[in-house]
Amino acid sequence: MAFVQNFPFISILLSLFAGPISSVLNGKSAKRLNLLVITVIGGMSAAVLAFVLRTGQEYVYTMGHFPAPWGNEIRVGILEAAMALFFCIIMFLCVIGGALERELEIEETKQNLYYIMVNLLLCSLLALIYTNDLFTAYVFVEINTISACGLIMIRQTGRTFEAAVRYMIMSLLGSGLLLLGICFLYSLTGHLLMSNIKEQAAFLQASGEYHVPLLVAICLMSVGIAIKSALYPFHTWLPDAYGYSTLSSAAILSSLVSKGYIFLLVKIFYRVIGFDIIRESKVINVLFVFGVAGMIMGSVNAIRENDINRMIAYSSVAQIGYIYMGFGLGTTSGMIASIYHIVSHAATKSLLFVAASGITDASAKSKNFFDLTGAGYRNKLAGVAFTAGSLSMVGFPMFSGFISKLLFAQAAMENRHKIMITMIALAISVILNAVYFMKTVIRIYTPEKKRVVIDKGFEEISFWEQPAKSFALVCFIALNVFLGLFSEPVIGLIERGLMMFA
Repeated sequence: MAFVQNFPFISILLSLFAGPISSVLNGKSAKRLNLLVITVIGGMSAAVLAFVLRTGQEYVYTMGHFPAPWGNEIRVGILEAAMALFFCIIMFLCVIGGALERELEIEETKQNLYYIMVNLLLCSLLALIYTNDLFTAYVFVEINTISACGLIMIRQTGRTFEAAVRYMIMSLLGSGLLLLGICFLYSLTGHLLMSNIKEQAAFLQASGEYHVPLLVAICLMSVGIAIKSALYPFHTWLPDAYGYSTLSSAAILSSLVSKGYIFLLVKIFYRVIGFDIIRESKVINVLFVFGVAGMIMGSVNAIRENDINRMIAYSSVAQIGYIYMGFGLGTTSGMIASIYHIVSHAATKSLLFVAASGITDASAKSKNFFDLTGAGYRNKLAGVAFTAGSLSMVGFPMFSGFISKLLFAQAAMENRHKIMITMIALAISVILNAVYFMKTVIRIYTPEKKRVVIDKGFEEISFWEQPAKSFALVCFIALNVFLGLFSEPVIGLIERGLMMFA
């Protein structure tokens, strides 16, 4: 075995042990350690991706050298390595971009606690990406939930406590359903390793035995993960959790946490059950309906918001709907479109949250829509960044969102039963996205009277006054443009990765 093949396991351990180490450090040292860990893991993920691309084959890392079904396994292919690298990039930029807000909003004595949560969150995301054991996945789902709650309530205000409690209640409901589904599968197959379960599931499907219990297991796991990833109508916890968290928490939660759960669902569909069985179960039709409803209702709720952070949060409900709509198409093209949208949305949503922070900084910290008038002139980089993110959400060419919507439209052409509904939903969603995002862009570029600016205490912010946030914004814009102009290699990676999954 090549040494690079140990990197996924080392990455999980490194982020896991970085948490306890951060507990004995002060805030600044914990921050440096956290950024170092993310950078090192990102480098290792890039090396693993290069190795898998070179060999053209996935591999299984057996922990403790115990074979299946007794041992625990890590399974690494193109899609896993690429997703791990991408998650590290996004998390690094979110931590960098929200540094100023963390110092202002979190007590100095509790700064290191924040980085414990970030390290554990990264650990859980990596485990969800790499693990080949379904129960191990559940364990890290719970670690992910607890870490996310810590990120939400670290500000210690009434709003964040309430948001964290609501998130915990809904998340535990989702976790319970997921665990019930895993228990059903274990009782049917006698296995917890994903590859072993898939063999037994195929046998049960072919023999016609235990068809109903297998369907129940699929439904329980799908609904459980749908609740945890805020699929409409299970989204009620999301606006408060994203809207009232500190900046880096909101960016990480919106771009990574829900995507980790969705990536696990992709693994369940392909690695655990088999996509042919999923198609035959008709569960994807239910996901399709809720996905389309989420695309519309998430945008309608966003239009009604006057708080910019909550508006962006409701937009996430719509974008999660896109992903589940792609699953519901029941085709490989639909799945590729959904996975690409996971990447696109993660890059764009963090950009919007960081840019919105820059806009509100120039507006006396006000998030109210009417106080943002002229903010694009007062903080030029944040204005440009928010405009870029908005254009991506609407689906403007050159940005990642355009490619997502194009892929969904192409995938719909392969399903004659759902093509009309998909096309209409895409058209309505694009129009609604344009209404609230372009309305905000127009508002921040509407000149404000000088007397009003002085009376309200607004100020101009240059690039160099917030260098960390400015660096993050420039990188996020570049990432969006890259995904928009050079999407073909990314789509190729997703395609090859899905072939390995299957």
